[in-house]
Amino acid sequence: MKIRPGKVAAITGAGSGIGRALAVKLAGRGCNLALADVNADGLEETKALAVAAGVACSTHVVDVADRAAVDAFAEAVLREHGAVHLVINNAGVTLVERVEQLTSKDFEWIMNINFWGVVHGTKAFLPYLVKADEGHIVNVSSLFGLVAVPLQSAYNASKFAVRGFTEALKIELAATSIGVSCVHPGGIKTSIGANSRVGEDAISINKEELVAEFERAARTSPEQAAAVIIRGIEKNKRRVLIGLDAKIVDFIARLFPASYEKILGMEKRVRLRAGERAASKE
Repeated sequence: MKIRPGKVAAITGAGSGIGRALAVKLAGRGCNLALADVNADGLEETKALAVAAGVACSTHVVDVADRAAVDAFAEAVLREHGAVHLVINNAGVTLVERVEQLTSKDFEWIMNINFWGVVHGTKAFLPYLVKADEGHIVNVSSLFGLVAVPLQSAYNASKFAVRGFTEALKIELAATSIGVSCVHPGGIKTSIGANSRVGEDAISINKEELVAEFERAARTSPEQAAAVIIRGIEKNKRRVLIGLDAKIVDFIARLFPASYEKILGMEKRVRLRAGERAASKE
């Protein structure tokens, strides 16, 4: 799909991070925007940045875990913009916890947003994309949708599910004018760490220290990520890797699918953290 003036893009998780960066870059290319997020203030900030490019922009407070709300969002987009050509299911959250400590409510919370939010967005907009001259669906997974990571089992499960769903969708729509891309970002400087849920006994450091550690490791800006995603859309790429970290880890996992966790030092870090937790309880 070519990004042209007058195209309409619907973006979830548009109140900050990658979603906001995508909105601004697409506005700069002349796309009209329908922006969704649970954060109304963040949405208005993104809108102010986008409309400076002279495009039409609507905002919608939407919880993507709520199917009826996402259906209503899609209907509102068609009502207000007349069409939709690009759908970016970007909203997501993370959860840091050991499997033995995870509750059913933990799993439901993260799956409802990360996985079902993608399914809801795809299903709600797909009938309208079929009617457009061309269209594209972008579903945001993660580097952790390519490799498993300790303390991220629920997040891994949600992002692996997004990957499987999206790749199957890509094959199903191969004979249509609708492109499909699955995005796998590595460390991106967004607020996902600050908005994460962290189990009290999952790690030896507190949440503030964890967020600081994440921000030090995240080397890719949301603006850089958005540029890569837009190139992926225009090239109709099935899989979009963002960041050198994502590319390196994916390469290692492909070479050593049965032992990448050892090569990447995951087991060693888990043992060290287990020792630190035990020491802190003495």
